[in-house]
Amino acid sequence: MVEGRGGGGGARKRAGKMGGREGEGEGRGRGGRTGRGRVEGGGGEGRQGEGKQGEGKHGFGTQAASAHLTFSPVLPAAKYPAIKALMRPDPHLKWTVTGMVLAQLLACWLARGLAWRWLFFWAYAFGGCVNHSLTLAIHDISHNTAFGTGRAACNRWFAIFANLPIGLPYAASFKKYHVDHHRYLGGDGLDVDVPTRFEGWLFCTPARKLLWLVLQPFFYSLRPLCVHPKAVTRMELCNALVQLAADATIYALWGLKPMVYLLASSLLGLGLHPISGHFVAEHYMFLKGHETYSYYGPLNWITFNVGYHMEHHDFPSIPGCNLPLVRKIAPEYYDHLPQHHSWVKVLWDFVFDDSLGPFARVKRVCKLAENRL
Repeated sequence: MVEGRGGGGGARKRAGKMGGREGEGEGRGRGGRTGRGRVEGGGGEGRQGEGKQGEGKHGFGTQAASAHLTFSPVLPAAKYPAIKALMRPDPHLKWTVTGMVLAQLLACWLARGLAWRWLFFWAYAFGGCVNHSLTLAIHDISHNTAFGTGRAACNRWFAIFANLPIGLPYAASFKKYHVDHHRYLGGDGLDVDVPTRFEGWLFCTPARKLLWLVLQPFFYSLRPLCVHPKAVTRMELCNALVQLAADATIYALWGLKPMVYLLASSLLGLGLHPISGHFVAEHYMFLKGHETYSYYGPLNWITFNVGYHMEHHDFPSIPGCNLPLVRKIAPEYYDHLPQHHSWVKVLWDFVFDDSLGPFARVKRVCKLAENRL
């Protein structure tokens, strides 16, 4: 269910936004100007672009550069200086993540003697929650929220540490592509969060959309290689080597079942799982003219407040723990906008509503920033 409160939300499309100061190419934006998707400086999130024409439920949505004014978070930040004070590292993030990694290692030890049916049950019910939450911790860390922008290398290595229970190298590649998601929101061939035309064409019935949700981990892993391949970085190699060493150590100490538990936790937790509703809730057009939505429900407690998604795109340098304060400080900028109340309901609607599917996304043409990573 999407609820819209009050009026005035139609002109506030969530592209071309300025966040706070970010390290490694996410520096200071220059407000929320409209244009052809060109990013001026390092901080904008995919400037308002020249949208591709939609084709009803079988084509991506339209977003024309002259269709509306673009909201700029400069407005609430200027009106409420307290928001700038929220752009600081989360002092508890590193301890929370460390506890989650240790919990999964303990679960690996306990999984040695489990029957296979119970192993997969706990991989979905417990491990899926923990591993999905760790991917969202990695998302938060990718914005330098663990140690601050002045210690970018510490954030990168800590993300690799948080990656260990996931079983497959993920953190370094996520950082590389997530920068583009913020710079070029919905950018055709740049924002790999947008499904491909093949996905939209194939997964267009309830049964196929359900299968698409189950296979989300595979699409999120393989889509960047097809849509926007990039050269492998040194950090990605380090991520892969550290992960391989950790996996080999777990297998050597405790055998096959703990490794199956970790991998099943990741695949099941990122697939058809209640927490996975955020994948669809964030940027799929449940209401025409709105491409980004927040969710303010209880699952934020275990997902580092990723549901506060409009607040996050406005101020990506604010850690998840502080995003509720953004809404509390500046409610007139958020409370009237459409919002989700249940990620499970989001998944239900996505599967059974004919107007929703992989095509229910805005695509726009964006020009590359000159100072891209």
